Amino acid sequence: MTETTTAMQQPLFNKIVIIGLGLIGSSIARALKTKQAVETIVGIDNNPDMLMDGQTLGVIDEIGTIDGASFENADIVIISVPMGAIDSIVSQALPLISADTVITDVASAKQSVVDAFRATTDGKTPTNFVPGHPISGTEHNGVRAGFATLFENRACVLTPLPSTDSTAMTTVQTMWEICGAKVATMDISHHDSLFAATSHLPHMLAYTLVDALAKKSDKQEIFKFAAGGFRDFTRIASSDPIMWRDVALLNKTAILEMLAVYRQELDELTADIKNNNAVAIEARFRNAKTARDALL
Repeated sequence: MTETTTAMQQPLFNKIVIIGLGLIGSSIARALKTKQAVETIVGIDNNPDMLMDGQTLGVIDEIGTIDGASFENADIVIISVPMGAIDSIVSQALPLISADTVITDVASAKQSVVDAFRATTDGKTPTNFVPGHPISGTEHNGVRAGFATLFENRACVLTPLPSTDSTAMTTVQTMWEICGAKVATMDISHHDSLFAATSHLPHMLAYTLVDALAKKSDKQEIFKFAAGGFRDFTRIASSDPIMWRDVALLNKTAILEMLAVYRQELDELTADIKNNNAVAIEARFRNAKTARDALL
């Protein structure tokens, strides 16, 4: 966004409803409030303590429920709940949301979200729906874990459909840019495949490694002497298990493809170690280092 938008005198948005006040939902609220971009933020969550904390901390202005009154005159409704809850939220909320209100989400796999909307609208995707995915987060969750700069200079991918209204698309893009994100667009299937490789697979590996070590009889000693490399690699295993369970099941086709690729690489490494193939082992490690260094 331009400096003019950042220093706006009047809020750009009158009312935004956020369903789900976890890390992402509360960080969106904090970012928009910091930029003075919204007049009123209504929070909806199935955890009453989360809502009370959100209002006490000033993250939200009003506590809402899934009813017509909460959505009335909203500029944007943001669905920020675990992926496994999206079907239920969409089926309850969508019939109550005006076609003039823009709807978006933050799920890290998009096809299952689109399917949830189509299931509620007889196969048609609402023109006011803009699928979205902010590429940012931490291993922490809850309204207290959010912070206003979470999205600063981080990517946010929007995956509009052919039916998506251009004005709705612009509204969501503007909201994310105000939050500090760099917005990109992508085809849904490409998005789900890409993030299965770069985000979902690493989480599956981290959880599985820690779980495997936790089952060993000498786990206390293993974790006692775990060095920085182990801690860095497995940090994301402290993420919300329910959230990542949902991701595993709702983007399973793309994740299974990446697990198969990784399994093949592990099989080859196993064979190289067994056969004392130092050249192949070093080549694999050197190629990984070169790729990683280039990324940084």
